Formats: sequence, C-alpha cells, structure tokens
Amino acid sequence: MGAWSRIGGVVAGRRAKFVVLAAWVALALALGPLAGRFEGVQQNEPSSFLPESAESVAVLEASDRFPSGEATAAIAVFSDPDGLDAEGRAAVEDAREAIVAAGPTGVGELPPPVTSRDGTAAVLTIPIVAGGDEDVLVAAVEDVRDLVREGLPSGVEVEVTGPAGFSADATKAFEGINSTLLFATAGLVFVLLVLIYRSPIFWLLPLVTVLFAEAVVRGLGTLLAEAGVVINGQTGGILLVLVFGAGTDYALLLTARYREELHLVEDKHEAMRIALRQGGPAIAASAGTVVAALLCLSLADVNSIAGLGPVGALGVAVAAVAMLTLLPALLLVGGRRAFWPLVPRYGTETGLGRGFWSRLGPRIERRHRRAWIATTLALGALALGTLGLDDDLTTSNLFRSSVESVRGQELLERSFPAGTSAPTIVLVTDPARTEAAREAAASAPGVVEVGVPERGEPGERFEVTLAADPFGEEGFAAIEPLRRELRAAAGDGVLVGGPTAEEADLRTAVEADTKLLVPLVLLVVFAILVLLLRSLAAPLILIATVVLSFAAALGGSLLLFEVVADFPGEDPSYPLFAFIFLVALGVDYNIFLMARVREEALSMSTRDAMLKGLAVTGGVITSAGIVLAGTFSVLAVLPLVALTQVGLTVALGVLLDTFVVRSVLVPALTFELGERTWWPFRLRPGRREPQVAAGETA
Repeated sequence: MGAWSRIGGVVAGRRAKFVVLAAWVALALALGPLAGRFEGVQQNEPSSFLPESAESVAVLEASDRFPSGEATAAIAVFSDPDGLDAEGRAAVEDAREAIVAAGPTGVGELPPPVTSRDGTAAVLTIPIVAGGDEDVLVAAVEDVRDLVREGLPSGVEVEVTGPAGFSADATKAFEGINSTLLFATAGLVFVLLVLIYRSPIFWLLPLVTVLFAEAVVRGLGTLLAEAGVVINGQTGGILLVLVFGAGTDYALLLTARYREELHLVEDKHEAMRIALRQGGPAIAASAGTVVAALLCLSLADVNSIAGLGPVGALGVAVAAVAMLTLLPALLLVGGRRAFWPLVPRYGTETGLGRGFWSRLGPRIERRHRRAWIATTLALGALALGTLGLDDDLTTSNLFRSSVESVRGQELLERSFPAGTSAPTIVLVTDPARTEAAREAAASAPGVVEVGVPERGEPGERFEVTLAADPFGEEGFAAIEPLRRELRAAAGDGVLVGGPTAEEADLRTAVEADTKLLVPLVLLVVFAILVLLLRSLAAPLILIATVVLSFAAALGGSLLLFEVVADFPGEDPSYPLFAFIFLVALGVDYNIFLMARVREEALSMSTRDAMLKGLAVTGGVITSAGIVLAGTFSVLAVLPLVALTQVGLTVALGVLLDTFVVRSVLVPALTFELGERTWWPFRLRPGRREPQVAAGETA
C-alpha cells in the first residue's frame, strides 16, 4: 500500500490538486489538434482490414502495376421494366458523356455501356482511382450519382452500386458517428449520474473528467493511426463507449469510497487520500484486466481487430488514470458541497451495509445450493440461443436503413448475373498459363463469364463474373473452390482476388483469430485473477461464471434479434467482440466484490466476509453496471447492424453480470465452498494484509 499512499499524498495534496488540474488542461490543449483529426485518419475501406498474408491482398497490391491501374468500380444500373427504348438507351449514352465531360477527380476511362439480354437494363462501369483516399472515392461516387440522374426520361430509374458504391455508403455511414455517440452517451451518463447521486451539481465532475479523458484518447489515437495502427469507424465508436462506460464506472467506485470516508474523516484531503489508498488498487486491477484482454487483440491477423487492441487498451488506461488523478482533484475543489443536497457530513451515519444488499446476502446463504443451481440452469437455458448464430451479415445487408448501393445491387440482379457489379480478379504470374487458367475458370461452377486478359509487370490478370451475389454468402463460398480448380489447371502461380475474395479472406481470418484469441484472453484474465486473489479456486469460479454469462447474453441477444429486430444475420466478428468485452468488463464486477471479500476474510470467516462484501459493494457495483450497460446500448443508435448487435449484446451481458452473476451466482458458490474458495492457500483470520480493494457503497 506504500505506492498508493504516495499517490494519494500527491494527488490529494492541498496545492497538488491544482497542479493536477493544470497538467490535465495542458495535456488536453496539447493534444487538441490531434484529437480533431481522429476521424480523418480512420480507414473504412474493407480491403484495409485484411491481413497482409491474405491472397486477395497480393492481387490488390499488384493492381497498380497494370496499365489500367488499381481502380474501384462504380456501377451505374439503368432500368426500365418495360424495356429501354431508344430514348432510354440514349439517356445512358448521355450519362456516359456527361461523366466524361465533367471529369470528376479520380474517375478513369469509361468503357461503353452494356445492355442486358432482355433489354430492360444497362450498366455503365465507372472506374475510380482514389489511391486509397476515401474522400476522393466518396466525392467521385457522389458526383457520378448526380450526373447519371440528369435528364433521365420517365420510367427509367438509375442507382449506382458496385465496390465503389458500397465503400462510399459505408464511409458515409461512419460520418458523424463520433458526434452522434458523444451527445447520446454524454446525455445518458448525465441522466444516470443525476438519478444515482440525486444531485443537480455532482454529475458535472465525473462527466468533465470523462470528456477530458476522451479528448486525450482521441489525440493519442491519431498518433497510433499515423504510426500504422488500422483504426476504422467501428473502432472509433467502440473506443468512445469504452472511455465513457469504463471511466464512469471507475468514477462511481472511487466517489463511493470518498463519500464513505467523508462521514468518518473531517478533512476532505485526508478522506481522499484514504479513498485512493483503499479504492485505487481495485480500480487499477479492474482497468488492468480490461487493458490486458484488449491488448490480446493486437495478435489478430485482421487489421480492424488488431487495431482495436491498442486503441481500446489506451482508452481504458487513460480513463482509469483520469479517474485516479483528475477526478480526485475536481472532487477536492468542489468539496462536500458538490454532493448537495445529500451532503456527506463528518460524524453522521454512512448507511454502510444496510438496506437491500444487506438483506439479500443472508437469503442467498440460507438457500445457496438451490440458488446457484437454479441460476446456472437459467443462464444455461439462455445460452441455448447461441445455436441460432448465423454469420449471414455481409456488405450487402449491413446497413439498417436503405442505401443506394444495396438498391443498385438489387436492381442489377433483375437483369444481369449478380456478380456483374463486382467481378472477381484472377492474377496469373506466368503468362504462359493464362489460357489454361481461363479455360478452368470458364468451366468452374458458378462462373458465368470470363474476361479478356490484361498484361502487366506481375503477369496477366482477367475478370471472372460469378452468378452469385458478390457480397453474399454464396459468392464467398465460391472463392475457395475456384482457387482450387484454377491451381489444379494452371499451377500455384494463380491468385484470386477482388471484392468477393477479399471478404471471403476476411471471414477466414476472423475465424482463425477467434480460435486464437478466446483461449488467450481467458488465460490472461485467469492469471490476473490468480495474482489479485492469490487463489486458484476463486479465479476458476469467476472465469466459469463470466463465460456462462457471456453464453447466456449471446444466446439471449440472438433470440431477441430474431423475434424483435429480424436482423439478416450476424457479422463474423460479432461473437469475438462480444466475448472480449463481456469477459473483460464482466469480470470487473466480480473483481470488485471478491477483492473486498478477500480483504474482509482476513479478519472473519469467508461466509461473513461475503455477507459484508455483498452488502457494502452491492449498491455501487449495480450503479456501475447500469451505467456501463447504458453506454454500450447507445451503439444501437448507429445505422450499422453490426455495431447495434455488439452494443445490445454487451449491454445485456453486463446486466446479467451485475444482477445475476455478481449478485446471486458468485455469492452462492462462495457460500457453497466456504474456506475452500481460497484453495490451495489458506487465509488466517486476524492477520491483516495490505488491502487490495475498495469497500464501496452506493
């Protein structure tokens, strides 16, 4: 406890608090310009998520060494159910000429339009060379969409789709995402803090602290992105929620201990030093668990998953540091009056250990076996919902609202093979084998057309049009068989890429990352719990309960999605993200409870320690769980299905952890095991050890 005593002495000093405030203001001002660029450094192109080892990446990297370069196609689909007459066909030509005349930045040479066999539709391919600049691609697509609509005759409709159209719509979906989340999350946290503390003043202090932390994290996140870490809009949204949710949780835990000490200690500075000494280790252990779990993501092959690791860990770490330094300084400046009208006065009753939570413990203890068996069965029943997991969420159905690229794909499929909008690219490194590869491609199942070869420095490449939706499950499933057939006919120098192959490779990489990261995160969290609780039995119990809670939250969410929301499926990375957040954040509440129980078990039996620990931590942990669940549920306001699903699942899981696992299951199991909870070590009541956790109260 020496370190925490010194930290408390520095942070809670009569003059030091002003130094701490000044330091945070200076840091926020210094990083302000970088924070403003955070959205600008995000990469939302699907190809940027792929691991370097993916075959489709090799095809993509070779593109700029061909005469036609690395172009992303926008497909303008003109359609008239009654057939394109002379006026309609002329309108298509006029649209082509208008694009050529306007010359939008990034638009390359346009080929002639192609009319469908039934004469009801025509497609115009617009190659866009953006050089990886999302702003150029979005602007080019928007210009094309405006130009193709000029002067259309009645009865003819046009939509712009293709890889460029989907990329532009995805990028636009992330525009303003952080502003939307910031206002929604800040508003929700404000309401919850007012309800929890019943004070019209106090809410301002933790909210200001979180905003400072969020600004610093955004600035540091920009530096990470410029150093090569891939950050996309999804990562940025999750980061904001993590900072607000975890930061507010830590604020509640520290403030609860500080309020308790204000009843016992006359000097507010001494009360804060005690609160930091007693509560700091539990907050640090909680943040350390989340940080360690998130850093495991850095080992992922998928860049978007690997990028969330250091960025998310940074966000939680900065939030914890802010709550252990800036918040104490603000609380000391505000003094006791900040809690008005419920001012904690020296020498008055704290209410510690009374109320609902003090009554719940004995009730569970009397029927502990029945409680843990019934709770386990109930969570297990919910977990059966995981059997309905369906990873059919793809590029073509990830939007919650109607977007033009999806409408265009549907329009195209009425008259053309679905794969026309995004041809698959075949690269043959030995030109002598190109014809063998083309013949194999032409006879491959699901292929409706093989294009003309183009020669470049890497070899030759040609396009393959699939019958299936290039952004759907059937299209993804066609990639590996196609690769096998091409290699069997033309050797290992044949590579298959293009938008469909890129997403197929992404799904394969996500599956491999999930198999690696799930056991790794469990091992890391288990090791931290062993070090914190100095036991093997207790960590095993906590890990088992959190995994059960995750399965129940996943199953319950899938049932909810099917019955209420009717989502088209789940993103392949959805179970992994839900697992990481629920295990890392869910175990937090068990840490706060069990660390306090262990502290109390040094002077009383484990049974009595659990009764006291549950009584004194119940209120504040419940409040923290509600806040965290609320902040993650804010992700549901965003226009993307994947983020909505992750947010709702984590919210449900946190509530299960708060109200079921930590409140009933863990206490019941602890009552069942008694002193064996600390196996293989034995606690000796009466011998005080350095305290490792906060004794929180609502």
